[in-house]
Formats: sequence, C-alpha cells, structure tokens
Amino acid sequence: MTAWVARYRLPNARPTPACEWETPAPVAAEPPGERLHALLDEAARPPSPPPASAPEMASPERHLRPVARGKARALLGESPDARESAPPEPEPVPDATTAPGEALRFTLQVACLDGRWLVVLAERAAPDAEQTRLLANLLQAAGVMPETFPHFETYHWPPMEGLPVEAPLEEARQGLQAFLEGRRRRGWAPERLLLFGRDADLAAILALDGGHCPTLVLPAWQGPSLGELAASAETKRALWPQMAGWRAAWRGEQEDVRGAGQKAGQEGDDA
Repeated sequence: MTAWVARYRLPNARPTPACEWETPAPVAAEPPGERLHALLDEAARPPSPPPASAPEMASPERHLRPVARGKARALLGESPDARESAPPEPEPVPDATTAPGEALRFTLQVACLDGRWLVVLAERAAPDAEQTRLLANLLQAAGVMPETFPHFETYHWPPMEGLPVEAPLEEARQGLQAFLEGRRRRGWAPERLLLFGRDADLAAILALDGGHCPTLVLPAWQGPSLGELAASAETKRALWPQMAGWRAAWRGEQEDVRGAGQKAGQEGDDA
C-alpha cells in the first residue's frame, strides 16, 4: 500500500494519527499441473447462456483450440479425446450425374425435297455424283419427284470444341432441332423423314420407334446407306418393297398442302 503523508501542516491543526498497514501475505503459486487441469475443466464445462441484454462473450473453450487441448492432455499423461484424435472428414465428392460429360459427335448431310421431305445421310462427306444419281433414281422409281433436286448441307455436332456439356444427349437433340428451325426461313416445313445409313449417336438422338421420330415429331423411315445400295444389287432389291407407300404419301401430302393453301386463299377473299 502507498502511504499518504501531508507535505505541509496547517496552522492549529491536530496531528494526523498514524497507523500501521498490514502487509498481505503472498499468494502461493499454483503448480502448472493444477493450472492445466483447471483450464481443461473450464473448457469442458458447457457455457451458460448469456443474458438477453448482455453482449455475447467468448467462452474459454474458444481460446483453447483442439490442438492445444490435445497437447495439454498429453503433458498431463492423459489420452486425448476420440473426437480430437479422429482424422478430418474428407471433402464431399461431387455427384457423377452433375459432372460435366463429353459431347456426342456426329456429322450429317441434310436436304429437304421441295421443303417437305427431310432427307438425312449419316455420312461425313456429301454424296458424290454416283450416289446422287442413285438417290434420284430411287426417288423417281418410288414416285417421289420433287420439282428441283435439293443440295445437301453438312451439319456437325458439336458446333464448337471445348464447350461445357452437362446433358450430352439432350443438348444434341436441341441443337438439331434448332438447326432445322433455322431452315424454316428458307421454306423448309418437314412432313416426313428419310434416313439413309446408321450411326449410334444419331440413333440415340432421333430415337426412331415404329416408323416415328419423337425428336422431330415426324413419320420416319430408315434404310441402308447410299454406299451400301451402290455396292450391292441384293440390297437394292430388298429396298423396293419398303418404298411401296412413298408415292401415295408424297401425292397425298402434296394434295393436303395444296388444299390447305386454296382454303386459306378463299378465306382471305371472303374476308
């Protein structure tokens, strides 16, 4: 304690009574082991909830990290908790269904007969002169005679390399649908699909079932490639029965289109 002593004595003042201050006994130092035990017990004790009006205070356990608690117990000769000695949990692995996939790859040759019948060749290259003559002869023999023989366009998928892919099949279907939708500006209005050749990826995309193409919502037919037809007379003979209904379908759909056009014209005149 600090002794306060007056420096000057006031006139006629009584002397200040003197007293002896008791010196407090020194506090015995706590052994390190007991301090560690006390700190561990305090950290293990569940913290009491703070009052609603009082600010949140950090509990002693926050200041004692798991690693520090483990070291302290090791110094005391105690085994660390199972929770502290357990290895860290591995990070969750992303689901394989949502992981990026690889895009389907295929090339088609596409044409449209008078804007009505869609002709698709599962070939990487456009048909040569011999294959073009063969296709024209097949169509003429089946009674399908367009006003002008169409020019084949090459369609590739994917359109660009390195694009992220999540649903390869669905994205390929949407790409083909968008390609045909863009050709409507040129007068394409497909009513039927003729597919020459086979391709595994294309078969999954078109999903032909019972003479129908759900992807394009069109009646569909699939036969051998033009190369197979040109190289085998037997393949040609097997094709003739399949082409029996083409003439009626071509003329019937053509009459339906003309009738719809004439009806629309009459309604316009009446209006």
